[in-house]
Amino acid sequence: MTTVALSAVMTIAAAPPVVAPRQWPAFRGDAQLTGLASGDLPDAPALVWTFEAPSGIESTAAVLDGSVYFGSLDGTLFCLSFLDGALKWKYDAGAAIKSSPSVFDGTVYFGDDNGTFHAVDAASGKRRWTFATEAAIVSSATKASGKVIFGSNDNNLYAVSIADGKLAWKLATGSYIYSTPALAPGKGDPAVVSTGCDGFLRVVRARDGAELKKISLGAYVGASAAVKDGKAYVGTFENQVLGIDLPSAKILWTYEHPERKFPYYSSAALGEDLVVIGGRDRMVHALRAADGREAWSYAAGAKVDASPVIVKDRVVTATTGGDILVLGLRQGDLRWRYETGSSIVASPSVAQGRLLIGTSGGRMLAFGGK
Repeated sequence: MTTVALSAVMTIAAAPPVVAPRQWPAFRGDAQLTGLASGDLPDAPALVWTFEAPSGIESTAAVLDGSVYFGSLDGTLFCLSFLDGALKWKYDAGAAIKSSPSVFDGTVYFGDDNGTFHAVDAASGKRRWTFATEAAIVSSATKASGKVIFGSNDNNLYAVSIADGKLAWKLATGSYIYSTPALAPGKGDPAVVSTGCDGFLRVVRARDGAELKKISLGAYVGASAAVKDGKAYVGTFENQVLGIDLPSAKILWTYEHPERKFPYYSSAALGEDLVVIGGRDRMVHALRAADGREAWSYAAGAKVDASPVIVKDRVVTATTGGDILVLGLRQGDLRWRYETGSSIVASPSVAQGRLLIGTSGGRMLAFGGK
């Protein structure tokens, strides 16, 4: 264990096995939102570089082709060099950015607090198009069927054309949609899995927005669902984590801590047989994917709104107390801790042997080998 202080510096079928991305192009690394990283990290990652943004960072970094993309609460989208953190370009969105950027085919997609969804050229930072919704966008985007799909706090799930940003379809829900839609591969047209603050999980056909399934979760949900092998896993604001069978639209299991009753805003990471999730109960929980029984829990000392990432036999997450944590995947033992001195609500990104995460104090931190 190492402790370091930050110096002043459709029909849904079981999908093929998820392959962890070498890079990290979107909020949870892949279209199924599994939070599963490829490669590895050093046992005690060293601080490689820092970048000072003018305001807090709640956006999770996207990492692709030598660049790091993230938004700031002052309304700036930044593109940095993955190598050394040097600024490549910045883009003024005009409103706070809490949405985590997604990078697809040379374009960066994200939303802002004014309800504008932006498409920006990944190489130059030039605007390609914008699309207006009627409320803030916290959701990140998923790509399917020639569209980018995202939620808005105007209570709609949107699909807009990648080519020109024109509306393809929208689906009205009963409340805000903070979550990022997950892609659910299967037979026929692809579908997306979207959770919402109205307490429902929806399976929606990407091609035309048809609602294929609507599953009551019995609670307000701000987290995104992680999808694997025809099942979805998500935490709720009624202090529960749910395992859901998508083909049958049934809740398979429900986990609730016997004593600590606090909501889950963190999205889950999926290992081979474990579901790992952070809670506002100041704990990290690892549950058995088969039945929801607790495999282990770790007392983090502060709320864990950051969504964990699994890297081989370790779990990476962070707390609102400012700690970046690396835990053992099988037993939840503390392997490494870094004290940033600033609250963290953004989630970690892991790509090409490096860990990147932003703080509420406005620092983007990159860790790796010396």
